[in-house]
Amino acid sequence: MEGEMDTVVGSSSKPCGPLTDYRIPDYILRPDAQRLLLDHAPPCPVLVFINSGSGGQLGSSLIKTYRELLGEAQVFDVSEEAPDKVLHRLNVNLEKLKMEGDILAVQIWRTLRIIVAGGDGTASWLLGVVSDLKLSHPPPIATVPLGTGNNLPFSFGWGKKNPCTDQESVKSFLGLVRHAKEMKIDSWHIMLRMRATKEGPCDPIAPLELPHSLHAFHRVSSSDSLNMEGYHTFRGGFWNYFSMGKALPVHGHFQLWTLNSLMAPAGSMYGKYCGTHDHYCRMDAEISYGFHSERKKNPEKFKNQLTNQGTYAKVGLKQGWFFASLSHPSSRNIAQLASVKIMKRAGSHWQELNIHHSIRSIVCLNLPSFSGGLNPWGTPGTRKVEERELTAPFVDDGLIEVVGFRDAWHGLVLLAPNGHGTRLAQAHRIRFEFHKGAAEHTFMRIDGEPWKQPLPKDDDTVVVEISHLGQVTMLANEPCKSKSVHDDQSSHAQHSGHGNDDDDKDSMEDEDEWEDGRRKFGAADTFKIPDEVDIAHLS
Repeated sequence: MEGEMDTVVGSSSKPCGPLTDYRIPDYILRPDAQRLLLDHAPPCPVLVFINSGSGGQLGSSLIKTYRELLGEAQVFDVSEEAPDKVLHRLNVNLEKLKMEGDILAVQIWRTLRIIVAGGDGTASWLLGVVSDLKLSHPPPIATVPLGTGNNLPFSFGWGKKNPCTDQESVKSFLGLVRHAKEMKIDSWHIMLRMRATKEGPCDPIAPLELPHSLHAFHRVSSSDSLNMEGYHTFRGGFWNYFSMGKALPVHGHFQLWTLNSLMAPAGSMYGKYCGTHDHYCRMDAEISYGFHSERKKNPEKFKNQLTNQGTYAKVGLKQGWFFASLSHPSSRNIAQLASVKIMKRAGSHWQELNIHHSIRSIVCLNLPSFSGGLNPWGTPGTRKVEERELTAPFVDDGLIEVVGFRDAWHGLVLLAPNGHGTRLAQAHRIRFEFHKGAAEHTFMRIDGEPWKQPLPKDDDTVVVEISHLGQVTMLANEPCKSKSVHDDQSSHAQHSGHGNDDDDKDSMEDEDEWEDGRRKFGAADTFKIPDEVDIAHLS
């Protein structure tokens, strides 16, 4: 087990310093605690959120270690207490203390950092909560890789293998968090609308289990601007990717000698990756759904990252891993499943996105890490930039990369230097409309969480719409794969009108359709100062 864990994350360790630099006084975390007089505020106060169900037994072990080092009050198990409740309670207390002139509370409020340990779904949950609270100074977030994919941690230099849980390893991670740089990334709102069922349970549709990022809001209320009579509407957010269909690449600690014997001559690009490696290919959303179903039935069999990734491979092989064209009809092509429209820039017009009939799956990608470290978009050459207006994948440019794949063999090209999928578009918004006839269902996935989506049986439409919605602040460690549009002045000129300066414009577009509904992900209620706090005394 130890051999598959990272002891030190990043290119080099940073000094942790005394643990008091990270500890938050109890009276700030708990209003009923006795107030203390301290000479100075901790320079790097942290709140820690851990999913005890992630990483087999590692989540529980990590909670134990963090509590030994920092105390019980600032380390939370998200399976026991929701992050939005914790952050709301903390900010209520901070506002009261600020009103009373507590300088220590003001300093902690300004320098607070969040650590979240779990899979990509857990990390996205925290990002949605922080975004929806709409705090005046939202804390930046560092992610601990405790899932199977770990794309968010990998994108920001925190590694992708499950961490060690001993005290020295946790201290090393705290040192990295203290010295990490802040980095803005785009946030993406997703809306799912489908007709309510006429018979049987429909909250939502009986067999449908939506991911946590959509369940967080549940069904849109009748007063919400997104609500339509006779339809169920869900909304949420993502920060890594949305994928749909079949035959995508994925992570995994899997031995590729079988692929080598099947197709790769000695010395070929695939032959270079035989033996133990960090990637294999699977039919993304569908295989992910099968894997999660197995894990839900038999949680005791999914105790470590290596076992989980091996199970991905087995499920993929059972479902026609490399032979999708033989085992699935052409009606599973994206072009026959849905019509797709994109809006390239904020405020521009919708336009049809023509997708070749060979494309069986689509990834809408926000970060340069998908399926455990692969980059399906790559870096377009000069000709692509000039002819198709395609750019490198910046994480804060207000654009999402849309990539297509034909089958798992096509996905293998990502293992080659400069390999990439079929670049379809870069867009500010994208809309999928599914009509009757193509198939009974398809598979979708948001930031590692899959579901089986029923498609229309009558003359109605299932709609999935993705749109840019502001930004959130991450903590980045070196080496960091994610790139900002502001890192490159020439690229910044190409992207004028996007990034931070675009947030206000973005939030105001299509006011008649979205109103307040599109400005939130549904993960938390907007933070409000309680009535008993005198706003006139707040700075």
